[in-house]
Amino acid sequence: CVDNANMNRPANSNSNTNANATTAKAPPTTDALLAIEKDAQAAYQKGDGAFFENMLSDKFSMNMNGHQSDKAAAVKVISGVKCDVKTPAAYEEQKMSMIDPDTAALVYKATMDASCTYEGKTEKEPSPVRVASVFVRNGDKWQAVWHGETPIITDPKTYTPPKPMSAAPSSGMSNSNSMSNSNSSSMANTNANSSTSGGNVDALAAVERAGWDAWKNHDNAKLQTVSTSGASFVDLFGNYAANQAETLKLWNGEGCTINSTNVSDTSGEMLSPTTGVLFFKATADGTCNGMKVLPVWGTSFYVKDGDAWKLAFGFETPA
Repeated sequence: CVDNANMNRPANSNSNTNANATTAKAPPTTDALLAIEKDAQAAYQKGDGAFFENMLSDKFSMNMNGHQSDKAAAVKVISGVKCDVKTPAAYEEQKMSMIDPDTAALVYKATMDASCTYEGKTEKEPSPVRVASVFVRNGDKWQAVWHGETPIITDPKTYTPPKPMSAAPSSGMSNSNSMSNSNSSSMANTNANSSTSGGNVDALAAVERAGWDAWKNHDNAKLQTVSTSGASFVDLFGNYAANQAETLKLWNGEGCTINSTNVSDTSGEMLSPTTGVLFFKATADGTCNGMKVLPVWGTSFYVKDGDAWKLAFGFETPA
């Protein structure tokens, strides 16, 4: 069968096509990202801050007990942590989703028996936990740009959020325990009353508020429009939704009666012109399944789809 179009194509056309094809960079594998996580866990337990100088992106941010920390602060804290590991961590249910071609979210379940000491205070590591790390491409390397953890809660009515350590991460690389009934994710401003705004951050915050309002109103159609087809999400109980359909199911607000919602303390940064992360605090006046909704710190990763910003990955922790 003759391709007339190819017959009329310049002689170097095929070589250009092949060159363009080879420039497309392959996504990471789940196993490759998990291997980085395992090395990071081992380094964290030894207080090996030097490891994280190369493992973390220069744009890295994390939440430590409601305080936003950049790369330098995270490395400093990790360098002061020492852990007594009785049973090494077990990694299960690992899943990866692409936020954009150069940004990937790895989510997994971790169980371990260990206690960690920071500034003279020792606490047992929560277990099991749902762990998430977002990685960005830097040349041939993948570096962590964010990390969060939340306990896996099977019976929310009997769960009491633990009191946080003064400034240290509680498990892995963050103290991110979640107990809320909401539709979003994990991070906070150092100043709980501050708000960083401007440009794309304001645009992301507007979409976040629209999503919370849609959750309040049980408006699944709206929730679908503010999320990508591959949107993934870790909810308040450590449940993981791997795609948009599963995420919308977690967001449907079944059993919830909400009078109002509020998204405040917003800050964020752009990872690229079409990918950004929003950090915020969210509260809701109402109940879900007879339980009062608690405030949360949220992290939402957004991508630009045409003129619209849409949620690609979200994570929650308690405020």
